[in-house]
Amino acid sequence: MVIWITGISGAGKSTICEAIFRISKPCIPEMVWLDGDAVREIFDDKLGHTEADRMRQIKRIQRLAKELDAQRMVVLVAALYAHPDLLKWNRENFQNYAEIYLDAPIELVQSRDPKGMYEKVRAGEMKHVVGIDIPWNAPQNPTLTVKMTDAETPLSVSKKIISAIPCLSTRLASAMQDA
Repeated sequence: MVIWITGISGAGKSTICEAIFRISKPCIPEMVWLDGDAVREIFDDKLGHTEADRMRQIKRIQRLAKELDAQRMVVLVAALYAHPDLLKWNRENFQNYAEIYLDAPIELVQSRDPKGMYEKVRAGEMKHVVGIDIPWNAPQNPTLTVKMTDAETPLSVSKKIISAIPCLSTRLASAMQDA
C-alpha cells in the first residue's frame, strides 16, 4: 500500500506523515516513510527546483515507493509536486493507493513558512516555488482532501487520514482491541 500525501510547501505534509508514522508504526511494523526532502538529501540534492527537476524528484520517489510496495511494505509518502500525469502514474502502478491532499491556503503556508522560502520569494532571493511561479496542480480525485487551517493539529489531521484508509484504520483498531 502507498499513502501519498501532497500539498503545497508548508501545508504540513512531513509533520502529518510523522504523526501518522508515530501512531501506526507500533501496530504496522512494515510501515516506512519517504519524505521528499529526505530523498533529495539521499541523492545529494543535485537537483534544482525547476518544474523539470521537481518531476525528476517525484519520479525518484515513485520508483522507491514502487519497490517498497512490491515488497509489501506500507509506504507513507510526503511529496510536494502533484502534476496530474504523476498522480495518474501512481494510481496505475501501486497495488493499493491512497492519495491525500492537504488543501492549505497560500496565506496560511506563507504565515507558517517553516523553511523561510516564502520570505526569500518576497525578497526576490528565490524562484521556482510551487504555487508562486510554478503552477500548483491540486489533485483532482484524491482519496481524501483535508482543509488545512490553524485549528487543525497534526494529531487531528492524522486521525482523519487513518480513518479514511481502511487498511490503516482496521489494523490499528484490531491492535487496540488486542492490547
